[in-house]
Amino acid sequence: CLLEVQINPESRVKVSPSLARPALVEHGWRSFLVKVHNEAGVTAELKASSSNAAPVWVRSTGSPSPKDSVKPEDVRDRWLDLRMFNAQPLNPSLSGLQLEYRIIQLYSRDTGKREAQISFNVGQGTQDIGFRNDASILFECRPSMDVTLRVTDENGDPATGSFVIRDKLGHVYPSQAKRLAPDFAFHPQVYRADGEVIKLPAGEYAVEYSRGPEYLVKKQTIRVEEGQRQSFAFRLERWIDPARQGWYSGDHHIHAAGCLHYEKPTEGVFPQDMMRHILGEDLNVGCVLTWGPCYYFQKQFFEGRNHKLSTPGNLMRYDVEVSGFPSSHAGHLVLLRLKEQDYPNAKRIEDWPTWDLPILKWAKTQGAVVGFAHSGWGLEIKTNQLPNYEMPAFDGIGANEYIVDVAHDAVDFISTVDTPHVWELNIWYHTLNSGFRTRISGETDFPCIYGEKVGLGRSYVKLEGPLAFDPWTEGVRKGRSYVTDGKSHLLDFKLNGQLVGENGSEVRLAKPGTVHLTVDVGALLDEQPNESVRARRYDEKPYWDLERARIGNTREVPVEVVVNGVAVARQQVLADGKIRKLSFEVPIQQSSWAAVRILPSSHTNPFFVLVRDQPIRPSRKSIQWCLDAIDQCWKQKSPKISAREIEDARRVYDVAREVYRKRLQEAAPE
Repeated sequence: CLLEVQINPESRVKVSPSLARPALVEHGWRSFLVKVHNEAGVTAELKASSSNAAPVWVRSTGSPSPKDSVKPEDVRDRWLDLRMFNAQPLNPSLSGLQLEYRIIQLYSRDTGKREAQISFNVGQGTQDIGFRNDASILFECRPSMDVTLRVTDENGDPATGSFVIRDKLGHVYPSQAKRLAPDFAFHPQVYRADGEVIKLPAGEYAVEYSRGPEYLVKKQTIRVEEGQRQSFAFRLERWIDPARQGWYSGDHHIHAAGCLHYEKPTEGVFPQDMMRHILGEDLNVGCVLTWGPCYYFQKQFFEGRNHKLSTPGNLMRYDVEVSGFPSSHAGHLVLLRLKEQDYPNAKRIEDWPTWDLPILKWAKTQGAVVGFAHSGWGLEIKTNQLPNYEMPAFDGIGANEYIVDVAHDAVDFISTVDTPHVWELNIWYHTLNSGFRTRISGETDFPCIYGEKVGLGRSYVKLEGPLAFDPWTEGVRKGRSYVTDGKSHLLDFKLNGQLVGENGSEVRLAKPGTVHLTVDVGALLDEQPNESVRARRYDEKPYWDLERARIGNTREVPVEVVVNGVAVARQQVLADGKIRKLSFEVPIQQSSWAAVRILPSSHTNPFFVLVRDQPIRPSRKSIQWCLDAIDQCWKQKSPKISAREIEDARRVYDVAREVYRKRLQEAAPE
């Protein structure tokens, strides 16, 4: 028994040390008895707390310049984690008996002698007069064992992997409550490179390890012995390797500050921390976007080139998301390949424009590749049909003002995979049906929409030469790419032998006829369905997931050819990890766009098939939808555009309307 708790007849709580030896283990949990003298017969929950168990970080509030709420020197004294064990056979509440025992679990971050002040209460105001509801205990914290991880890839080369380590009670190591960078507290895994050491107490552990969605998730049990330095080998195993065929992965939207990140003791995390996660998920390209939260601290890491921590196979670069800025209401912007990160004459965030087009044009003058983030926000619709003609509210931060900016040739891509697929793809399909050629790119918005890992949403870009950032982003702009959740792949999509992204993805036909499409498809599903994913509505996370595409209780998924937004051909493939070449013969009667998809898991960028050199105008209904959408967008956005910019914005919206009206006249009746 470590502590004795006395609850007097007035429900006042007094705490004193007991006889158990106060010994803990570094990075480990120990359980102790707490003796409870319950003179009041209360049946409330006995709660424990300690200033030494206070959080070591403060989650982001979104402030560009957060206050000093937790200083680095505060972290030293916050070495303890504690929890009351309230699982069966115990109940969370006290029994009301005069004497009973409870269990407290304590975790030590440190070694050596550490003092902790532990207090108890059974509700607000129950501490004893004189503040005797706490006790100070000097713990002896003995060291844990150094465990070396030998991590190799499928070729036997040293690698960085993702590790989730749990003991028999389900505790995660290292403790998420005490994690600071490079380990993140908001997900269970840590990332370790070959030869790195992790500290574990003696005992048995279940280890789950992988390296992003191209690798299998493997499991291994290890036993750590007392007093020994040990090493364990972890051989990573791929199920697919797109890079061998020249397809390189990337996530253009990850953050080092904001959302689930902390803003203190440091203002977000550092490049070396983000690089570890990029390596551990085997992202070939990781774009770390500085944005509103901690902006003035984080912007120091922008260099206008690849970060020096980049490797030949894994590139990291800092760029900008225009979010938390005056224009955010119109839609958040992703600006890649910037040379300058500060808008002209802008000294503070407040000096930036209050709408999107000026920012897009400024970025493009630098040669940047630009698009909209988390496209579905503000474009919510009820139906799951694609395409559909419901009018969204245009009241969010996704691809809202895209409907205007695309008519000014100012948008290279809109983002997908991190919002509901119908909301993202519907506006894209309508603008493609209006003759525009914006591409899609995959993103995660880590750790805001998804905190599980970087690269949960990603693009794969085909490169002819070695991996390099400029050609990769150029591949995004040219549509030499597909987007995916990483669980299905649409490689080498060709139409009449031409690879997507070549020659502007344009193919010309002298007259209506049949085109020949081929694509190499690889997908991997578990053998048994995951009902917890399949049963969710499409607007519930995970938004894009191959499990949602599973056909019944089989292991097959549908691969569809989409022409002008409508699925015109379909084949089923077995999602067993093998790559299969599919071919389709598709009739084209008029100028059209064509793509391949596995919804909602992966989607290619389109080909543009021109028949008799006519423009792509297959749907008057789509163009009219876009025209009506401009009015809805103006209704929502104009009140937040500054007085000095409102007339320019009005003219830009009017020009966009004229562009759509002209295209409406060019479209043949449906």
